[in-house]
Amino acid sequence: MQPRNMSMSGVVDLAAVKAAQEAKSKAEQSRAEAARQGGGGGAVTPASLVIDVDEAGFEQDVLQRSTEVPVVIDFWAEWCEPCKQLSPVLERLAVEYNGRFVLAKIDVDANQMLMQQFGVQGIPAVFAVVAGQALPLFQGAAAEAQIRGTLDQLVQVAEQRFGLTGLTVEGDAEPAGATEPEMPAGPYDALLEAAVQALDAGDFGGAVQAYKNVLADDPGNTEAKLGLAQAELLHRVQGLDPQQVRKDAAEKPGDVRAQIAGADLDLVGGHVEDAFGRLIDTVRRTAGDDRDAVRLRLLELFEVVGADDPRVVAARRALARALF
Repeated sequence: MQPRNMSMSGVVDLAAVKAAQEAKSKAEQSRAEAARQGGGGGAVTPASLVIDVDEAGFEQDVLQRSTEVPVVIDFWAEWCEPCKQLSPVLERLAVEYNGRFVLAKIDVDANQMLMQQFGVQGIPAVFAVVAGQALPLFQGAAAEAQIRGTLDQLVQVAEQRFGLTGLTVEGDAEPAGATEPEMPAGPYDALLEAAVQALDAGDFGGAVQAYKNVLADDPGNTEAKLGLAQAELLHRVQGLDPQQVRKDAAEKPGDVRAQIAGADLDLVGGHVEDAFGRLIDTVRRTAGDDRDAVRLRLLELFEVVGADDPRVVAARRALARALF
């Protein structure tokens, strides 16, 4: 899971940065309204941390609830054997995390529309909704250590980006997680936060510089590397005319610049496979400096999506075949 700049496609589209800021504001407004009405502050039972959700209740049980606490969605079915391995683990962790997230279980056989809306290709599939913003977490019966790592990142994002500290569970004197000792701020936290604020404001050039400032002193900083790749992509497409770019890319298959710009636009729009396929096809048609330019841009786009993403893994194999 990418801890910043989330979107359903796993990359940042041009609207995602603004949407994240708007979602944070809406979450704050919803919490304030709940407080005025006397709701949202009461303790919940451990049993209420795991809920069954259908299409009729999705708005209230998931979207509205996500303004108070991260909601993890488990897409499952009775006939799915891996689901029977994963679901009990998620249910146990929901109770163990003690209000830092709520687990919503959705039976795909009874809720086909929700399955389609989330783009679920196979089950088990696990997503999260934070302040109304949805993001994919993982697919398949993952190892518990991997699940814990993903949930830890989710909880951190929810608190740092949206101010969601979780629910108070009966028997707790304070909201879940409130008694945990604070981790000391890292040496680059202020610079990373400045980069995120620049992204939120649409200052992509400023974000690029902020991430570069971190990497100048700490070249191995994973978050800065990912952020820089995303910010540079957004900065490149900021002034483009999407209609003209798509026209040029369609009419000029041999124009390297047109294909590179088209791939950038594809990725920003969430069309990951289209972006990768466009550049791999261009690699096959080119040679020398042109081929190298396309290859380098493709590697940059891999950084945006993330090395572990299965689409990146598949595209790396396709690139190797195209080159050799």
